[in-house]
Amino acid sequence: MPEPVLETARLILRPPRREDLDAWAEWVSDAEAMRFLGGVASRPLAWRFLVTMAGAWAIQGFGNFSVIEKATGRWIGRLGPWQPEGWPGTEVGWGLCRAAWGKGYAIEGATAAIDWAFDHLGWTEVIHCIAPENEPSKAVARRLGSRFRGHSRLPAPIEAEVEIWGQTREEWRSRP
Repeated sequence: MPEPVLETARLILRPPRREDLDAWAEWVSDAEAMRFLGGVASRPLAWRFLVTMAGAWAIQGFGNFSVIEKATGRWIGRLGPWQPEGWPGTEVGWGLCRAAWGKGYAIEGATAAIDWAFDHLGWTEVIHCIAPENEPSKAVARRLGSRFRGHSRLPAPIEAEVEIWGQTREEWRSRP
């Protein structure tokens, strides 16, 4: 089957590929970028994260997309649908390199991914699992039209406390 590729005005979203490893490893080695995403990780762990996402695509038919900046062709992060075993719901999440922060890319990419999850995966709601201290991601969730739904704990091996933000398909489609 052809892999899905989503395009926005400034981004290309596509399933992860081996060629993403160098940029992915650089991203997970940045303490500030990984502050709310489990902390700094080594290159071997970056490889495991990359193949976990690729495996999700192979097994579930969806996973986080690699985010490619159209203007430069650079890998700038990962975002999209995510629902591993034991997860608190059907999530669309995001994580971008610091060089991509503050440009609206998380909102732009997440909007395309949420549309795709509702239209192609048949999801009836999306959530975002956000660390309680992560104010920038809460701001992204609000701009997407999501609202705070309560607290949860991610399953092992992560076992982190998170806030759940989200909305239904009907709420998404009726937003201004």
